[in-house]
Amino acid sequence: MKSILVIGMGKFGHHFVNELIADGNNEVMIIDKNESQIRDMFSLVTSARVGDCTNPDVLKSLGVKNFDIIVVCIGEDFQNSLEVTSIVKEMGAPYVISMASRDIHAKFLLKNGADEVVYPDRDIAVNLAAKCSSNNVFDYISVSQEYSIYEISVLKEWCGKTIKAINVRAVHNVYIIAIVNHKDGLIVMPGPDYVFKDTDHIKVLGKKKDVNKLIN
Repeated sequence: MKSILVIGMGKFGHHFVNELIADGNNEVMIIDKNESQIRDMFSLVTSARVGDCTNPDVLKSLGVKNFDIIVVCIGEDFQNSLEVTSIVKEMGAPYVISMASRDIHAKFLLKNGADEVVYPDRDIAVNLAAKCSSNNVFDYISVSQEYSIYEISVLKEWCGKTIKAINVRAVHNVYIIAIVNHKDGLIVMPGPDYVFKDTDHIKVLGKKKDVNKLIN
């Protein structure tokens, strides 16, 4: 179980905290300077506070160094995000993740204490563009600059054959990490004897150029 402090409860913060709670393995504390932003979360999280985290005394009262992870979700005011990131790191926070909307913001955040920077808006745009630009792509997750996970329709010539018979990894240089089967649901890490059905979707991991070659 991890203890996580989330600073800033805008739209991203709400979605993020809801996912942390749904996981069921986290102790989550939230804080925002506006009570209206966190009122609906009081009964869901481990602890909730109202306070301005640009004030060092407020952050000190939270005991930031006792959390496993601190996530700074202040997206609308970069100056405040930068200040809070810097202060929590100076106070001994072991791992700080901060939001950025631009590369220049990310550089400043990393120089001022952030251990990791996330780009929610950019990542959504990249994923949506990949889905819209490719045929038969139902889901897309960028893992790195080179690798991505795609959910695609099973190729017609694969139907009725096993994963082993097709030799996907050797021939196409991608990994099948899951099957979305309408009857059995999600099958994670299917065995080599799995027989493809024409209604299957497959989740493949590989270099973008290899997956694009496969689906095209």
